[in-house]
Amino acid sequence: MLKEILELPVEGQIFYAVLVFSWTVYVWEAYLAFRQRRVYRSTMHVPTELGKIMDSDTFAKSRLYQLDKSNFGFWSGLYSETEGTLILWLGGIPFLWRISGFVTARFGLGPEYEISQSLVFLLLATLFSALTGLPWSLYSTFVIEEKHGFNQQTLSFFLKDALKKFAVTQCILLPVTSLLLYIIKIGGDYFFIYAWLFTLIVSLVLVTIYADYIAPLFDKFTPLPEGDLKTDIENMAKSICFPLTKIYVVEGSKRSSHSNAYFYGFFKNKRIVLFDTLLEDFSPMNKKDEEHAAAGQTDENEAAGEERAKPQPKNKKQGCSNHEVLAVLGHELGHWKLGHTVKNIVISQMNSFLCFFLFAALIGQKELFLAFGFHDSQPTLIGLMIIFQFIFSPYNELLSFCLTVLSRRFEFQADAFARDMGRSAELHSALIKLNKDNLGFPVADWLFSTWHYSHPPLLERLRALKGPKQD
Repeated sequence: MLKEILELPVEGQIFYAVLVFSWTVYVWEAYLAFRQRRVYRSTMHVPTELGKIMDSDTFAKSRLYQLDKSNFGFWSGLYSETEGTLILWLGGIPFLWRISGFVTARFGLGPEYEISQSLVFLLLATLFSALTGLPWSLYSTFVIEEKHGFNQQTLSFFLKDALKKFAVTQCILLPVTSLLLYIIKIGGDYFFIYAWLFTLIVSLVLVTIYADYIAPLFDKFTPLPEGDLKTDIENMAKSICFPLTKIYVVEGSKRSSHSNAYFYGFFKNKRIVLFDTLLEDFSPMNKKDEEHAAAGQTDENEAAGEERAKPQPKNKKQGCSNHEVLAVLGHELGHWKLGHTVKNIVISQMNSFLCFFLFAALIGQKELFLAFGFHDSQPTLIGLMIIFQFIFSPYNELLSFCLTVLSRRFEFQADAFARDMGRSAELHSALIKLNKDNLGFPVADWLFSTWHYSHPPLLERLRALKGPKQD
Protein backbone atom coordinates (compact mmCIF):
# COMPACT_ATOMS: atom_id res chain seq x y z
CA MET A 1 0.00 0.00 0.00
CA LEU A 2 2.75 2.45 0.98
CA LYS A 3 4.77 1.55 -2.12
CA GLU A 4 1.75 2.23 -4.33
CA ILE A 5 1.20 5.62 -2.73
CA LEU A 6 4.85 6.59 -3.20
CA GLU A 7 4.56 5.75 -6.89
CA LEU A 8 1.67 8.18 -7.32
CA PRO A 9 2.16 11.71 -8.71
CA VAL A 10 3.02 14.42 -6.15
CA GLU A 11 -0.61 15.56 -5.90
CA GLY A 12 -1.72 12.01 -5.09
CA GLN A 13 0.93 11.70 -2.41
CA ILE A 14 -0.23 15.00 -0.88
CA PHE A 15 -3.86 13.85 -0.84
CA TYR A 16 -3.14 10.54 0.87
CA ALA A 17 -0.68 12.15 3.29
CA VAL A 18 -3.43 14.55 4.42
CA LEU A 19 -5.91 11.69 4.91
CA VAL A 20 -3.42 9.47 6.73
CA PHE A 21 -2.35 12.25 9.09
CA SER A 22 -5.96 13.22 9.78
CA TRP A 23 -6.88 9.67 10.75
CA THR A 24 -3.65 9.28 12.75
CA VAL A 25 -4.64 12.31 14.84
CA TYR A 26 -8.16 10.93 15.24
CA VAL A 27 -6.89 7.52 16.40
CA TRP A 28 -4.52 9.20 18.84
CA GLU A 29 -7.33 11.36 20.25
CA ALA A 30 -9.63 8.32 20.45
CA TYR A 31 -6.95 6.38 22.32
CA LEU A 32 -6.51 9.21 24.84
CA ALA A 33 -10.28 9.45 25.31
CA PHE A 34 -10.43 5.68 25.84
CA ARG A 35 -7.83 5.95 28.59
CA GLN A 36 -9.85 8.67 30.30
CA ARG A 37 -13.13 6.74 29.96
CA ARG A 38 -11.39 3.81 31.63
CA VAL A 39 -10.65 6.13 34.57
CA TYR A 40 -14.31 7.21 34.71
CA ARG A 41 -15.51 3.59 34.72
CA SER A 42 -13.00 2.24 37.22
CA THR A 43 -12.96 5.06 39.77
CA MET A 44 -16.25 4.32 41.52
CA HIS A 45 -15.49 5.79 44.94
CA VAL A 46 -13.94 9.01 46.18
CA PRO A 47 -10.17 8.49 46.54
CA THR A 48 -8.84 8.94 50.06
CA GLU A 49 -6.96 12.16 49.24
CA LEU A 50 -10.22 13.68 47.94
CA GLY A 51 -12.28 12.75 50.98
CA LYS A 52 -12.29 16.29 52.41
CA ILE A 53 -12.81 17.93 49.02
CA MET A 54 -15.73 16.12 47.39
CA ASP A 55 -18.66 14.18 48.83
CA SER A 56 -19.62 10.82 47.34
CA ASP A 57 -22.87 12.12 45.79
CA THR A 58 -21.16 14.92 43.86
CA PHE A 59 -18.34 12.56 42.90
CA ALA A 60 -20.81 10.05 41.45
CA LYS A 61 -22.67 12.79 39.53
CA SER A 62 -19.46 14.20 38.07
CA ARG A 63 -18.27 10.73 37.06
CA LEU A 64 -21.49 9.98 35.17
CA TYR A 65 -21.57 13.44 33.58
CA GLN A 66 -18.03 13.20 32.28
CA LEU A 67 -18.61 9.63 31.11
CA ASP A 68 -21.66 10.71 29.11
CA LYS A 69 -19.70 13.59 27.59
CA SER A 70 -16.82 11.28 26.68
CA ASN A 71 -19.10 8.73 25.03
CA PHE A 72 -20.82 11.51 23.10
CA GLY A 73 -17.43 12.88 22.06
CA PHE A 74 -16.44 9.49 20.66
CA TRP A 75 -19.45 9.25 18.34
CA SER A 76 -19.44 12.91 17.31
CA GLY A 77 -15.70 12.71 16.64
CA LEU A 78 -16.10 9.58 14.55
CA TYR A 79 -18.87 11.24 12.54
CA SER A 80 -16.82 14.38 12.01
CA GLU A 81 -13.76 12.45 10.84
CA THR A 82 -15.84 10.26 8.52
CA GLU A 83 -17.65 13.28 7.10
CA GLY A 84 -14.38 15.09 6.44
CA THR A 85 -12.89 12.05 4.73
CA LEU A 86 -15.93 11.58 2.49
CA ILE A 87 -15.89 15.26 1.53
CA LEU A 88 -12.26 14.96 0.42
CA TRP A 89 -12.63 11.53 -1.19
CA LEU A 90 -15.77 12.41 -3.16
CA GLY A 91 -14.53 15.82 -4.25
CA GLY A 92 -16.89 17.83 -2.07
CA ILE A 93 -14.74 20.97 -2.07
CA PRO A 94 -14.45 21.39 -5.88
CA PHE A 95 -18.13 20.41 -6.19
CA LEU A 96 -19.19 23.20 -3.82
CA TRP A 97 -16.90 25.60 -5.67
CA ARG A 98 -18.68 24.78 -8.93
CA ILE A 99 -22.07 25.25 -7.26
CA SER A 100 -20.87 28.66 -6.06
CA GLY A 101 -19.90 29.48 -9.65
CA PHE A 102 -23.37 28.53 -10.87
CA VAL A 103 -24.93 30.82 -8.24
CA THR A 104 -22.78 33.82 -9.13
CA ALA A 105 -23.36 33.15 -12.85
CA ARG A 106 -27.10 33.55 -12.25
CA PHE A 107 -26.33 37.11 -11.23
CA GLY A 108 -24.23 37.73 -14.34
CA LEU A 109 -20.87 37.31 -12.62
CA GLY A 110 -18.29 35.21 -14.46
CA PRO A 111 -15.19 33.34 -13.21
CA GLU A 112 -13.26 36.61 -13.10
CA TYR A 113 -15.35 37.61 -10.07
CA GLU A 114 -13.44 35.21 -7.86
CA ILE A 115 -14.05 37.08 -4.61
CA SER A 116 -17.83 36.99 -5.13
CA GLN A 117 -17.68 33.28 -5.86
CA SER A 118 -15.50 32.79 -2.78
CA LEU A 119 -18.08 34.49 -0.56
CA VAL A 120 -20.87 32.29 -1.92
CA PHE A 121 -18.65 29.23 -1.33
CA LEU A 122 -17.96 30.37 2.24
CA LEU A 123 -21.64 30.98 2.92
CA LEU A 124 -22.65 27.55 1.59
CA ALA A 125 -19.80 25.80 3.43
CA THR A 126 -20.68 27.38 6.79
CA LEU A 127 -24.38 26.65 6.20
CA PHE A 128 -23.58 22.99 5.50
CA SER A 129 -21.43 22.83 8.63
CA ALA A 130 -24.18 24.42 10.75
CA LEU A 131 -26.86 22.03 9.47
CA THR A 132 -24.78 18.86 9.88
CA GLY A 133 -23.65 19.97 13.34
CA LEU A 134 -27.15 20.92 14.53
CA PRO A 135 -28.31 17.39 15.54
CA TRP A 136 -25.14 16.89 17.59
CA SER A 137 -25.56 20.26 19.27
CA LEU A 138 -29.20 19.52 20.04
CA TYR A 139 -28.31 16.17 21.58
CA SER A 140 -25.50 17.65 23.64
CA THR A 141 -27.73 20.44 24.97
CA PHE A 142 -31.11 18.77 25.44
CA VAL A 143 -29.99 15.26 26.35
CA ILE A 144 -26.59 15.36 28.07
CA GLU A 145 -26.64 18.87 29.58
CA GLU A 146 -30.35 18.54 30.40
CA LYS A 147 -29.87 15.14 32.03
CA HIS A 148 -27.20 16.48 34.36
CA GLY A 149 -29.02 19.69 35.27
CA PHE A 150 -26.99 22.26 33.32
CA ASN A 151 -29.24 23.20 30.41
CA GLN A 152 -31.54 26.17 30.99
CA GLN A 153 -32.60 26.72 27.35
CA THR A 154 -35.89 25.96 25.66
CA LEU A 155 -35.89 24.55 22.14
CA SER A 156 -37.30 27.82 20.80
CA PHE A 157 -34.57 29.84 22.52
CA PHE A 158 -31.88 27.44 21.26
CA LEU A 159 -33.00 27.63 17.61
CA LYS A 160 -33.42 31.42 17.65
CA ASP A 161 -29.99 31.73 19.24
CA ALA A 162 -28.44 29.44 16.61
CA LEU A 163 -29.96 31.53 13.79
CA LYS A 164 -28.74 34.73 15.41
CA LYS A 165 -25.21 33.33 15.82
CA PHE A 166 -25.15 32.22 12.19
CA ALA A 167 -26.33 35.64 10.98
CA VAL A 168 -23.84 37.58 13.13
CA THR A 169 -21.02 35.26 12.07
CA GLN A 170 -21.79 35.87 8.40
CA CYS A 171 -21.98 39.64 8.93
CA ILE A 172 -18.42 39.54 10.25
CA LEU A 173 -16.92 36.66 8.27
CA LEU A 174 -17.96 37.65 4.74
CA PRO A 175 -16.74 41.29 4.73
CA VAL A 176 -13.49 40.37 6.50
CA THR A 177 -12.83 37.50 4.07
CA SER A 178 -13.56 39.66 1.02
CA LEU A 179 -11.10 42.32 2.21
CA LEU A 180 -8.45 39.70 3.00
CA LEU A 181 -8.78 38.13 -0.45
CA TYR A 182 -8.59 41.58 -2.05
CA ILE A 183 -5.41 42.40 -0.10
CA ILE A 184 -3.82 39.11 -1.19
CA LYS A 185 -4.78 39.83 -4.82
CA ILE A 186 -3.32 43.34 -4.97
CA GLY A 187 -0.53 43.00 -2.39
CA GLY A 188 2.23 41.96 -4.77
CA ASP A 189 5.27 40.04 -3.56
CA TYR A 190 4.82 41.22 0.03
CA PHE A 191 1.09 40.56 0.33
CA PHE A 192 1.70 38.29 3.32
CA ILE A 193 2.81 41.30 5.40
CA TYR A 194 -0.32 43.28 4.52
CA ALA A 195 -2.54 40.25 5.08
CA TRP A 196 -0.99 39.67 8.50
CA LEU A 197 -1.41 43.34 9.48
CA PHE A 198 -5.02 43.24 8.35
CA THR A 199 -5.83 40.14 10.43
CA LEU A 200 -4.02 41.70 13.40
CA ILE A 201 -6.17 44.84 13.18
CA VAL A 202 -9.36 42.80 12.76
CA SER A 203 -8.56 40.62 15.78
CA LEU A 204 -7.83 43.64 17.97
CA VAL A 205 -11.02 45.37 16.87
CA LEU A 206 -13.12 42.26 17.52
CA VAL A 207 -11.61 41.78 20.97
CA THR A 208 -12.35 45.44 21.74
CA ILE A 209 -15.97 45.49 20.55
CA TYR A 210 -17.03 41.92 21.36
CA ALA A 211 -18.25 42.36 24.92
CA ASP A 212 -19.78 45.80 24.26
CA TYR A 213 -21.53 45.23 20.93
CA ILE A 214 -21.56 41.53 19.98
CA ALA A 215 -22.02 39.59 23.24
CA PRO A 216 -25.03 41.75 24.33
CA LEU A 217 -26.85 40.49 21.21
CA PHE A 218 -26.97 37.09 22.92
CA ASP A 219 -26.80 37.75 26.67
CA LYS A 220 -27.92 40.47 29.04
CA PHE A 221 -25.11 42.50 30.63
CA THR A 222 -25.86 44.65 33.67
CA PRO A 223 -23.49 46.73 35.82
CA LEU A 224 -22.59 45.13 39.13
CA PRO A 225 -24.70 46.92 41.77
CA GLU A 226 -23.08 49.13 44.37
CA GLY A 227 -22.05 47.20 47.45
CA ASP A 228 -19.22 45.49 49.26
CA LEU A 229 -18.30 43.21 46.35
CA LYS A 230 -17.97 46.06 43.85
CA THR A 231 -15.97 48.17 46.31
CA ASP A 232 -13.64 45.28 47.12
CA ILE A 233 -13.08 44.50 43.41
CA GLU A 234 -12.26 48.14 42.67
CA ASN A 235 -9.86 48.30 45.62
CA MET A 236 -8.13 45.09 44.53
CA ALA A 237 -7.76 46.45 40.97
CA LYS A 238 -6.24 49.69 42.32
CA SER A 239 -3.80 47.75 44.47
CA ILE A 240 -2.14 46.25 41.37
CA CYS A 241 -2.72 49.30 39.09
CA PHE A 242 -5.27 47.44 36.94
CA PRO A 243 -7.12 50.17 34.92
CA LEU A 244 -10.64 48.95 35.70
CA THR A 245 -13.47 51.05 34.27
CA LYS A 246 -16.58 48.84 34.51
CA ILE A 247 -17.79 45.62 36.14
CA TYR A 248 -20.61 43.66 34.51
CA VAL A 249 -22.75 40.70 35.49
CA VAL A 250 -23.82 38.59 32.51
CA GLU A 251 -27.00 36.54 32.61
CA GLY A 252 -25.38 33.26 31.68
CA SER A 253 -27.98 31.30 33.65
CA LYS A 254 -30.55 31.52 30.86
CA ARG A 255 -28.33 29.16 28.86
CA SER A 256 -26.49 27.02 31.34
CA SER A 257 -25.63 26.75 35.03
CA HIS A 258 -21.90 26.58 34.21
CA SER A 259 -19.97 29.57 35.60
CA ASN A 260 -17.13 31.78 34.43
CA ALA A 261 -15.40 35.18 34.76
CA TYR A 262 -13.12 37.15 32.46
CA PHE A 263 -11.73 40.60 31.71
CA TYR A 264 -11.25 42.37 28.39
CA GLY A 265 -10.19 45.67 26.87
CA PHE A 266 -6.96 47.39 25.91
CA PHE A 267 -4.78 50.03 27.51
CA LYS A 268 -6.65 52.12 30.14
CA ASN A 269 -10.10 50.70 29.42
CA LYS A 270 -10.40 47.33 31.18
CA ARG A 271 -13.72 45.72 32.09
CA ILE A 272 -14.50 42.69 34.23
CA VAL A 273 -17.38 40.34 33.42
CA LEU A 274 -18.82 37.97 36.04
CA PHE A 275 -21.34 35.25 35.22
CA ASP A 276 -24.39 35.39 37.49
CA THR A 277 -23.88 31.68 38.15
CA LEU A 278 -20.48 32.48 39.66
CA LEU A 279 -21.96 34.77 42.29
CA GLU A 280 -23.64 33.08 45.22
CA ASP A 281 -25.92 36.09 45.81
CA PHE A 282 -26.90 36.42 42.13
CA SER A 283 -27.33 32.84 40.95
CA PRO A 284 -30.96 32.15 39.94
CA MET A 285 -30.36 28.52 40.91
CA ASN A 286 -30.02 29.57 44.55
CA LYS A 287 -33.16 31.68 44.34
CA LYS A 288 -35.12 28.73 42.96
CA ASP A 289 -33.84 26.51 45.76
CA GLU A 290 -34.83 29.08 48.35
CA GLU A 291 -38.32 29.39 46.85
CA HIS A 292 -38.78 25.63 46.81
CA ALA A 293 -37.48 25.34 50.36
CA ALA A 294 -39.82 28.10 51.54
CA ALA A 295 -42.78 26.47 49.81
CA GLY A 296 -41.91 23.11 51.35
CA GLN A 297 -41.57 24.68 54.79
CA THR A 298 -45.00 26.34 54.44
CA ASP A 299 -46.68 23.10 53.42
CA GLU A 300 -45.06 21.25 56.30
CA ASN A 301 -46.14 23.88 58.82
CA GLU A 302 -49.70 23.79 57.57
CA ALA A 303 -49.81 20.00 57.80
CA ALA A 304 -48.41 20.00 61.31
CA GLY A 305 -50.75 22.69 62.56
CA GLU A 306 -49.16 24.49 65.45
CA GLU A 307 -46.58 21.75 65.90
CA ARG A 308 -43.17 23.13 65.11
CA ALA A 309 -41.70 21.83 61.88
CA LYS A 310 -38.43 19.95 61.94
CA PRO A 311 -35.50 21.93 60.61
CA GLN A 312 -34.68 21.08 56.98
CA PRO A 313 -31.16 20.60 55.70
CA LYS A 314 -29.95 23.50 53.59
CA ASN A 315 -29.48 22.93 49.89
CA LYS A 316 -25.96 23.42 48.63
CA LYS A 317 -25.65 26.88 47.15
CA GLN A 318 -24.27 27.41 43.67
CA GLY A 319 -21.50 29.90 43.11
CA CYS A 320 -18.94 31.53 45.36
CA SER A 321 -19.04 33.90 48.29
CA ASN A 322 -17.77 37.45 47.83
CA HIS A 323 -14.35 36.58 49.29
CA GLU A 324 -14.07 33.58 46.96
CA VAL A 325 -15.07 35.71 43.96
CA LEU A 326 -12.29 38.13 44.88
CA ALA A 327 -9.84 35.21 44.98
CA VAL A 328 -10.97 34.06 41.53
CA LEU A 329 -10.53 37.60 40.21
CA GLY A 330 -7.14 37.75 41.89
CA HIS A 331 -6.21 34.77 39.73
CA GLU A 332 -7.59 36.42 36.58
CA LEU A 333 -5.87 39.72 37.29
CA GLY A 334 -2.69 37.74 37.89
CA HIS A 335 -2.77 36.78 34.21
CA TRP A 336 -2.76 40.50 33.37
CA LYS A 337 -0.15 41.56 35.92
CA LEU A 338 2.23 38.76 34.92
CA GLY A 339 1.90 39.63 31.24
CA HIS A 340 0.23 36.37 30.20
CA THR A 341 -2.32 38.16 28.02
CA VAL A 342 0.35 40.10 26.13
CA LYS A 343 2.51 36.98 25.77
CA ASN A 344 -0.41 35.04 24.28
CA ILE A 345 -1.11 37.87 21.83
CA VAL A 346 2.55 37.99 20.78
CA ILE A 347 2.71 34.22 20.28
CA SER A 348 -0.53 34.28 18.31
CA GLN A 349 0.68 37.06 16.01
CA MET A 350 4.10 35.49 15.49
CA ASN A 351 2.34 32.29 14.48
CA SER A 352 -0.03 34.21 12.20
CA PHE A 353 2.87 35.98 10.47
CA LEU A 354 4.75 32.70 10.01
CA CYS A 355 1.67 31.04 8.52
CA PHE A 356 1.08 33.86 6.04
CA PHE A 357 4.77 33.83 5.09
CA LEU A 358 4.65 30.08 4.39
CA PHE A 359 1.35 30.52 2.59
CA ALA A 360 3.03 33.01 0.26
CA ALA A 361 5.74 30.44 -0.46
CA LEU A 362 3.27 27.61 -1.16
CA ILE A 363 0.32 29.27 -2.89
CA GLY A 364 1.99 29.01 -6.29
CA GLN A 365 2.35 25.22 -6.10
CA LYS A 366 -0.17 23.84 -8.58
CA GLU A 367 0.14 20.33 -7.11
CA LEU A 368 -1.63 21.49 -3.94
CA PHE A 369 -4.73 22.41 -5.92
CA LEU A 370 -4.55 19.30 -8.10
CA ALA A 371 -4.44 17.15 -4.96
CA PHE A 372 -7.89 18.40 -3.96
CA GLY A 373 -9.55 18.32 -7.36
CA PHE A 374 -8.87 21.81 -8.73
CA HIS A 375 -7.50 21.17 -12.22
CA ASP A 376 -8.56 24.35 -14.01
CA SER A 377 -8.29 27.08 -11.40
CA GLN A 378 -6.38 28.04 -8.26
CA PRO A 379 -8.79 30.16 -6.15
CA THR A 380 -7.12 32.08 -3.34
CA LEU A 381 -9.76 31.08 -0.76
CA ILE A 382 -9.27 27.41 -1.62
CA GLY A 383 -5.52 27.90 -1.29
CA LEU A 384 -6.03 29.37 2.18
CA MET A 385 -8.19 26.40 3.14
CA ILE A 386 -5.81 23.78 1.76
CA ILE A 387 -2.65 25.25 3.25
CA PHE A 388 -3.94 26.47 6.62
CA GLN A 389 -6.27 23.54 7.33
CA PHE A 390 -4.55 20.57 5.69
CA ILE A 391 -0.90 21.26 4.94
CA PHE A 392 -0.25 23.00 8.26
CA SER A 393 -2.11 20.36 10.30
CA PRO A 394 1.05 18.65 11.71
CA TYR A 395 2.43 22.04 12.74
CA ASN A 396 -0.95 23.03 14.22
CA GLU A 397 -1.08 19.89 16.36
CA LEU A 398 2.41 20.50 17.72
CA LEU A 399 1.69 24.17 18.38
CA SER A 400 -1.58 23.30 20.14
CA PHE A 401 0.23 20.94 22.51
CA CYS A 402 2.95 23.50 23.26
CA LEU A 403 0.31 26.16 24.01
CA THR A 404 -1.50 23.72 26.30
CA VAL A 405 1.71 23.18 28.28
CA LEU A 406 2.31 26.93 28.41
CA SER A 407 -1.27 27.57 29.52
CA ARG A 408 -0.89 25.18 32.47
CA ARG A 409 2.26 27.01 33.51
CA PHE A 410 0.42 30.33 33.34
CA GLU A 411 -2.42 28.93 35.46
CA PHE A 412 -0.03 27.88 38.21
CA GLN A 413 1.58 31.32 38.13
CA ALA A 414 -1.80 33.09 38.32
CA ASP A 415 -2.80 30.89 41.27
CA ALA A 416 0.47 31.81 43.00
CA PHE A 417 -0.25 35.49 42.33
CA ALA A 418 -3.63 35.23 44.05
CA ARG A 419 -1.98 33.35 46.91
CA ASP A 420 0.63 36.07 47.33
CA MET A 421 -2.22 38.59 47.58
CA GLY A 422 -3.29 36.73 50.72
CA ARG A 423 -6.20 34.88 49.09
CA SER A 424 -4.90 31.32 49.18
CA ALA A 425 -7.64 29.93 51.46
CA GLU A 426 -10.43 31.63 49.50
CA LEU A 427 -9.03 30.46 46.13
CA HIS A 428 -8.67 26.94 47.55
CA SER A 429 -12.36 26.82 48.51
CA ALA A 430 -13.43 28.60 45.29
CA LEU A 431 -11.67 26.03 43.09
CA ILE A 432 -13.41 23.23 44.97
CA LYS A 433 -16.81 24.94 44.67
CA LEU A 434 -16.38 25.64 40.95
CA ASN A 435 -15.29 22.08 40.35
CA LYS A 436 -18.42 20.84 42.14
CA ASP A 437 -20.77 23.32 40.41
CA ASN A 438 -19.44 22.32 36.99
CA LEU A 439 -19.26 18.60 37.89
CA GLY A 440 -15.58 18.42 37.07
CA PHE A 441 -14.09 15.00 37.67
CA PRO A 442 -10.95 15.38 39.82
CA VAL A 443 -9.22 12.17 38.68
CA ALA A 444 -7.53 12.19 35.28
CA ASP A 445 -5.38 9.83 33.23
CA TRP A 446 -1.90 11.36 33.14
CA LEU A 447 -1.49 11.14 29.36
CA PHE A 448 -4.98 12.49 28.65
CA SER A 449 -4.51 15.44 30.98
CA THR A 450 -1.01 16.18 29.65
CA TRP A 451 -2.30 16.40 26.08
CA HIS A 452 -5.66 18.10 26.66
CA TYR A 453 -5.82 20.05 29.92
CA SER A 454 -5.06 23.74 29.46
CA HIS A 455 -5.78 24.09 33.19
CA PRO A 456 -3.99 21.81 35.69
CA PRO A 457 -6.11 19.13 37.40
CA LEU A 458 -7.80 20.27 40.62
CA LEU A 459 -5.56 18.35 43.01
CA GLU A 460 -2.40 19.71 41.41
CA ARG A 461 -3.67 23.28 41.78
CA LEU A 462 -4.66 22.76 45.40
CA ARG A 463 -1.27 21.25 46.23
CA ALA A 464 0.53 24.13 44.50
CA LEU A 465 -1.43 26.69 46.54
CA LYS A 466 0.18 25.23 49.65
CA GLY A 467 3.63 24.88 48.07
CA PRO A 468 6.48 27.29 47.31
CA LYS A 469 6.07 30.28 45.05
CA GLN A 470 5.79 29.47 41.32
CA ASP A 471 8.36 30.83 38.89
